[in-house]
Amino acid sequence: MLFLLGAVLAMCVIAIPNASEHVEILNATGGLSPHVVGQFRQPSVFQQTSNGLYLIFDRRGHRIYRVERDRETVTALVEIGSELGRIVGARSFDLDENTNRFAVADAPNGRERIQIFDIDGSPVRNFTLPGRARPRITFDDSVLSGVGTVEFTGREILMNQPELGGLITRFSLRGTPFHTFGVFRDTGHEAERDVHLALNSGIPLTSNDGGFYFVFHAGVPLLRKYDASGEFLFERRIQGVELDPIVNTLPTQWSHRSSDGASEIPLIRPSVRTAAVDRNNNLWVVLTTPFIYVYDSDGEKIRTISLRAAGLLQPSSLFFPDNTRMLVAPGCFEFKVW
Repeated sequence: MLFLLGAVLAMCVIAIPNASEHVEILNATGGLSPHVVGQFRQPSVFQQTSNGLYLIFDRRGHRIYRVERDRETVTALVEIGSELGRIVGARSFDLDENTNRFAVADAPNGRERIQIFDIDGSPVRNFTLPGRARPRITFDDSVLSGVGTVEFTGREILMNQPELGGLITRFSLRGTPFHTFGVFRDTGHEAERDVHLALNSGIPLTSNDGGFYFVFHAGVPLLRKYDASGEFLFERRIQGVELDPIVNTLPTQWSHRSSDGASEIPLIRPSVRTAAVDRNNNLWVVLTTPFIYVYDSDGEKIRTISLRAAGLLQPSSLFFPDNTRMLVAPGCFEFKVW
């Protein structure tokens, strides 16, 4: 369904199955035209530079695109390939608006790699993580754990690498882990290492006050906040009737799947798809059902939202270019949120 760019934002309360009474429905107010979005196979991330250019991470196409301010002119910045300066099996993407550089995580031949590029697609730096990738948390065909959790600040990279002993690890741009923090939560599966680590997988995010958020992907949904030094501030349970069908059916044992043809890892489904922090330091948590919970900087839930464009959206990423707008993939839609 086509929509008019610049359409008036509609916010209303409607009945949605398995939803609370006060779900806000935000209708798309703009975005890229369908004929532009149709050039991408799977636009999984939609972000905007400080000078108004749009960047698209096409996960299935293994490419990064730039769209000019006219929202029509499309340029491929990074092409498919396993060699340096190209990407294959890419899992995450993040833009730093201060430098307008971006980081891409992929896994050629099962080895997790981070590459940093300039806005024109020129390679800047890269590093490869030791060992082989183990996709502990997946959703549809996307790997959410490991390098699927990259947060790029321009000066460092945050990832969830529980193998290093904490929830959040900060890496230098040369790939050196220099700060790991966040105590694991108790899971009851400490004796089964892969299950325990999977249930401590999640999304690290920077907050605008210099601290950090961490949102757990699976198990009982939780969020935590840490200060700038990595000291624990608070924990909140993510809850609501929209999550009840998931939480009420959490298993106590998991089936296994092959990860590399030789070993098996537990098959653990997420309850949280992704998360992002807006310019007002609110945390937006995207569920694996078509709902978003918004928490203020004190960890109190202030909104429950569903997004509508061509039907209800299940976002793979959110991005806030300013205090009022949100860019959403897939679909490359824009919403007015405040």
